[in-house]
Amino acid sequence: MRPLRPRTPRTPGEPGPPTASRPAGLLALGREFAKFGTVGGLGIFVNLAVFNLCRTTTELQVVRCSVIATLVAIAFNYLGLRYFAYRDRDKSHRSREIALFAAFSAVGLVIENGVLYVATYAFGWDTPFQNNLFKFLGIGAATLFRFWSYRAWVFRALPHHARHTGHDDPSRHGEPSNNKSNPAAYHPETTAPPP
Repeated sequence: MRPLRPRTPRTPGEPGPPTASRPAGLLALGREFAKFGTVGGLGIFVNLAVFNLCRTTTELQVVRCSVIATLVAIAFNYLGLRYFAYRDRDKSHRSREIALFAAFSAVGLVIENGVLYVATYAFGWDTPFQNNLFKFLGIGAATLFRFWSYRAWVFRALPHHARHTGHDDPSRHGEPSNNKSNPAAYHPETTAPPP
């Protein structure tokens, strides 16, 4: 039988050993999906409301009304995702974020309105109920794509330490002079150079 090795105490602020955090990761993903779903649910309401308003008050074709409604919902969703669902995500590259959001939203727009287009023009399903049903199904298909693309490419997660401190820790990037948790680190303002 091997003797047990004594535990070495960790200094405050030092990260502990990696642990299996699969349940915590699933819980975080569940919370993220719930926030995304809240914004998305409100976005669906906005999308369908604008769609039906446009369909009943204008002479535009059904798919054009749907595209207008999708564009309004995209703007609403960006604000909700940036300032509610993903407010803790990286904000340092806002122009890149907006460009990627617009690109992935455009793909979602094609998916969403493609379903309605096929149902309306290929199959002739053009009653108000069928319009709303296929608009809703298109929104559902596009939402799966948007959830994946927005979380993976647009609203990127900050590193774990930056989320908890609110800023990036330079000691994590190879700057030992800023490492407060390592007493042996060289601090030019307080210590003499190492021998």
